[in-house]
Amino acid sequence: MTDAYERTLRALGLVDRNDPITEMVAKKIIELGQRGVREAKELSALAVKELGVQ
Repeated sequence: MTDAYERTLRALGLVDRNDPITEMVAKKIIELGQRGVREAKELSALAVKELGVQ
């Protein structure tokens, strides 16, 4: 999950860990993990898609 989180932040160009959107990203990664998604690349892609960014 950590890898997926890092990938997603990079994909969104987020560097400031205090930015509130980073918490939204973390929550989305956790939610997707609880739904059974395990692979970091897939987690990241789905997080970006479901957050509606990009």
